[in-house]
Amino acid sequence: MSAVFVYITAASPEQAEQIGRALVTERLAACVNILPGMRSIYHWQGAVETATETVLIAKTREALAAALAARVKDLHTYDVPCVVTLPITGGNPAFLRWIEDETASRAPAQA
Repeated sequence: MSAVFVYITAASPEQAEQIGRALVTERLAACVNILPGMRSIYHWQGAVETATETVLIAKTREALAAALAARVKDLHTYDVPCVVTLPITGGNPAFLRWIEDETASRAPAQA
């Protein structure tokens, strides 16, 4: 099993809660951490913008990352939501098994 983190940004804590709850309920993620209050500075449509956003960090299997990203895009209000996958190269074996166990009922073919 290859576990990954999926880093996501949302427009508000409420939107992050909605997305995170859907990902866990649908077993696309074993867990989603929600970190409100991030300040972003970025280029968008030719201008430098600033915004307060909320970070989500989803823990899932690599095999589910594409389905998770697609689901986030379905739920998100942004035209181009930030959804990036980061590999987990090591860690507590029991925790990594837990990620696998909690997402096992969601086969990639169901995505």
